[in-house]
Amino acid sequence: MTARKKTEEARASAANLELEQLERVLEFMVQHGLEEFEYRHGDLQIRLRRAMANSNASAGRFVPPEIVVAQPVPPPAVPGAGPAAGPALESPAAPAEPSVVEELHLIKSPIVGTFYESPAPDAEPFVRVGDHVEPGQVLCIIEAMKLMNEIESDVAGEIIRIHVENGQPVEYGQPLFSIRPTRKK
Repeated sequence: MTARKKTEEARASAANLELEQLERVLEFMVQHGLEEFEYRHGDLQIRLRRAMANSNASAGRFVPPEIVVAQPVPPPAVPGAGPAAGPALESPAAPAEPSVVEELHLIKSPIVGTFYESPAPDAEPFVRVGDHVEPGQVLCIIEAMKLMNEIESDVAGEIIRIHVENGQPVEYGQPLFSIRPTRKK
Protein backbone atom coordinates (compact mmCIF):
# COMPACT_ATOMS: atom_id res chain seq x y z
CA MET A 1 0.00 0.00 0.00
CA THR A 2 1.40 3.40 -0.90
CA ALA A 3 1.98 6.18 1.59
CA ARG A 4 -0.59 8.31 -0.24
CA LYS A 5 -3.25 5.61 0.09
CA LYS A 6 -2.52 5.25 3.83
CA THR A 7 -2.83 9.01 4.29
CA GLU A 8 -6.17 9.00 2.47
CA GLU A 9 -7.41 6.13 4.65
CA ALA A 10 -6.32 8.00 7.78
CA ARG A 11 -8.23 11.08 6.66
CA ALA A 12 -11.31 8.96 5.98
CA SER A 13 -11.15 7.39 9.45
CA ALA A 14 -10.79 10.86 11.03
CA ALA A 15 -13.77 12.05 8.98
CA ASN A 16 -15.80 9.16 10.41
CA LEU A 17 -15.51 10.60 13.92
CA GLU A 18 -18.90 11.41 15.24
CA LEU A 19 -19.44 15.14 15.43
CA GLU A 20 -21.60 14.61 18.51
CA GLN A 21 -18.68 12.93 20.28
CA LEU A 22 -16.42 15.90 19.56
CA GLU A 23 -19.13 18.29 20.76
CA ARG A 24 -19.45 16.34 24.02
CA VAL A 25 -15.70 16.56 24.56
CA LEU A 26 -15.80 20.32 23.87
CA GLU A 27 -18.66 20.77 26.35
CA PHE A 28 -16.68 18.79 28.94
CA MET A 29 -13.68 21.07 28.33
CA VAL A 30 -15.78 24.20 28.83
CA GLN A 31 -17.51 22.85 31.95
CA HIS A 32 -14.23 21.93 33.61
CA GLY A 33 -12.17 24.90 32.40
CA LEU A 34 -9.80 22.74 30.34
CA GLU A 35 -7.81 24.59 27.71
CA GLU A 36 -6.38 21.57 25.91
CA PHE A 37 -7.35 17.90 25.39
CA GLU A 38 -5.37 15.26 23.54
CA TYR A 39 -6.54 11.74 22.58
CA ARG A 40 -4.53 8.93 20.98
CA HIS A 41 -5.79 5.54 19.91
CA GLY A 42 -3.80 3.47 17.44
CA ASP A 43 -2.89 5.66 14.49
CA LEU A 44 -5.47 8.30 15.38
CA GLN A 45 -4.40 11.38 17.32
CA ILE A 46 -6.76 14.26 18.13
CA ARG A 47 -5.87 17.48 19.93
CA LEU A 48 -8.51 20.04 20.93
CA ARG A 49 -7.34 23.45 22.12
CA ARG A 50 -9.48 26.38 23.27
CA ALA A 51 -8.29 29.96 22.85
CA MET A 52 -7.44 31.81 26.05
CA ALA A 53 -10.33 34.00 27.18
CA ASN A 54 -8.09 36.92 28.13
CA SER A 55 -5.83 37.03 25.06
CA ASN A 56 -5.83 40.32 23.15
CA ALA A 57 -6.79 38.63 19.88
CA SER A 58 -10.00 37.23 21.30
CA ALA A 59 -11.10 40.09 23.54
CA GLY A 60 -14.79 40.81 23.17
CA ARG A 61 -15.59 37.92 20.86
CA PHE A 62 -16.00 34.17 21.03
CA VAL A 63 -13.18 32.14 19.54
CA PRO A 64 -14.12 28.54 18.74
CA PRO A 65 -11.72 25.85 19.89
CA GLU A 66 -8.96 24.82 17.52
CA ILE A 67 -9.32 21.20 16.37
CA VAL A 68 -6.18 19.47 15.16
CA VAL A 69 -6.36 15.93 13.80
CA ALA A 70 -2.91 14.50 13.29
CA GLN A 71 -2.43 12.02 10.47
CA PRO A 72 -0.40 8.85 11.08
CA VAL A 73 3.10 8.74 9.67
CA PRO A 74 3.56 5.60 7.58
CA PRO A 75 6.65 3.52 8.36
CA PRO A 76 9.34 3.41 5.69
CA ALA A 77 8.59 0.77 3.06
CA VAL A 78 11.00 -2.13 2.86
CA PRO A 79 10.93 -3.91 -0.53
CA GLY A 80 9.80 -7.54 -0.24
CA ALA A 81 8.80 -7.21 3.43
CA GLY A 82 5.31 -7.78 4.72
CA PRO A 83 3.28 -5.05 6.37
CA ALA A 84 5.41 -3.35 8.99
CA ALA A 85 4.10 -2.87 12.48
CA GLY A 86 3.86 0.78 13.39
CA PRO A 87 6.13 2.14 16.10
CA ALA A 88 4.76 1.90 19.60
CA LEU A 89 3.44 5.17 20.96
CA GLU A 90 5.90 6.71 23.33
CA SER A 91 4.62 8.16 26.53
CA PRO A 92 5.05 11.91 26.71
CA ALA A 93 8.27 13.00 28.38
CA ALA A 94 7.91 13.54 32.08
CA PRO A 95 8.12 17.18 33.15
CA ALA A 96 11.42 18.27 34.65
CA GLU A 97 9.71 19.05 37.94
CA PRO A 98 6.70 17.20 39.32
CA SER A 99 3.69 19.45 38.97
CA VAL A 100 1.46 19.87 41.96
CA VAL A 101 -2.21 19.73 41.10
CA GLU A 102 -4.01 22.24 43.21
CA GLU A 103 -7.73 22.64 43.42
CA LEU A 104 -8.78 26.17 42.66
CA HIS A 105 -12.22 27.56 43.33
CA LEU A 106 -13.84 29.19 40.30
CA ILE A 107 -16.08 32.21 40.63
CA LYS A 108 -18.36 32.12 37.58
CA SER A 109 -20.60 34.78 36.16
CA PRO A 110 -24.17 34.35 37.42
CA ILE A 111 -25.53 36.53 34.59
CA VAL A 112 -24.83 37.80 31.09
CA GLY A 113 -23.42 41.32 31.07
CA THR A 114 -20.31 43.47 31.04
CA PHE A 115 -17.46 42.85 33.50
CA TYR A 116 -16.06 45.82 35.42
CA GLU A 117 -13.08 45.44 37.76
CA SER A 118 -13.72 48.68 39.69
CA PRO A 119 -16.67 50.74 40.95
CA ALA A 120 -15.76 53.66 38.63
CA PRO A 121 -13.51 54.12 35.57
CA ASP A 122 -10.93 56.11 37.59
CA ALA A 123 -11.11 53.92 40.74
CA GLU A 124 -8.77 51.14 41.81
CA PRO A 125 -9.86 47.57 40.98
CA PHE A 126 -11.78 45.68 43.66
CA VAL A 127 -9.11 42.92 43.60
CA ARG A 128 -5.86 42.06 41.85
CA VAL A 129 -3.99 38.79 41.32
CA GLY A 130 -2.30 37.91 44.61
CA ASP A 131 -4.88 39.65 46.82
CA HIS A 132 -6.44 37.75 49.73
CA VAL A 133 -10.26 37.82 49.76
CA GLU A 134 -12.86 36.90 52.34
CA PRO A 135 -16.38 35.53 51.82
CA GLY A 136 -18.76 38.37 50.97
CA GLN A 137 -16.00 40.62 49.61
CA VAL A 138 -16.90 42.32 46.30
CA LEU A 139 -14.71 41.06 43.45
CA CYS A 140 -16.22 42.89 40.48
CA ILE A 141 -19.38 44.36 39.01
CA ILE A 142 -21.35 42.93 36.11
CA GLU A 143 -23.60 45.39 34.38
CA ALA A 144 -26.76 43.85 32.96
CA MET A 145 -29.63 45.89 31.57
CA LYS A 146 -28.23 49.08 33.15
CA LEU A 147 -28.14 47.43 36.59
CA MET A 148 -24.82 47.11 38.42
CA ASN A 149 -24.57 43.67 40.06
CA GLU A 150 -21.82 43.20 42.65
CA ILE A 151 -20.21 39.77 42.45
CA GLU A 152 -18.92 38.61 45.83
CA SER A 153 -16.48 35.90 46.84
CA ASP A 154 -18.01 32.84 48.46
CA VAL A 155 -14.67 31.57 49.82
CA ALA A 156 -11.65 32.94 51.62
CA GLY A 157 -8.43 32.65 49.67
CA GLU A 158 -5.92 34.16 47.25
CA ILE A 159 -6.82 35.46 43.78
CA ILE A 160 -4.73 33.34 41.40
CA ARG A 161 -6.18 34.43 38.06
CA ILE A 162 -8.64 36.93 36.65
CA HIS A 163 -10.10 35.33 33.52
CA VAL A 164 -11.62 38.42 31.88
CA GLU A 165 -10.55 41.97 31.15
CA ASN A 166 -12.22 45.19 32.24
CA GLY A 167 -15.15 46.10 29.98
CA GLN A 168 -15.32 42.63 28.40
CA PRO A 169 -18.74 41.01 27.83
CA VAL A 170 -19.29 37.83 29.86
CA GLU A 171 -21.68 34.92 29.48
CA TYR A 172 -23.63 33.02 32.13
CA GLY A 173 -21.33 30.46 33.77
CA GLN A 174 -18.14 31.95 32.32
CA PRO A 175 -15.19 31.76 34.75
CA LEU A 176 -14.30 35.17 36.22
CA PHE A 177 -11.81 34.41 39.01
CA SER A 178 -9.70 31.45 40.15
CA ILE A 179 -9.16 31.47 43.90
CA ARG A 180 -6.83 29.24 45.91
CA PRO A 181 -8.93 28.60 49.03
CA THR A 182 -7.31 29.24 52.40
CA ARG A 183 -6.66 25.94 54.13
CA LYS A 184 -8.22 25.65 57.57
CA LYS A 185 -5.75 24.81 60.32
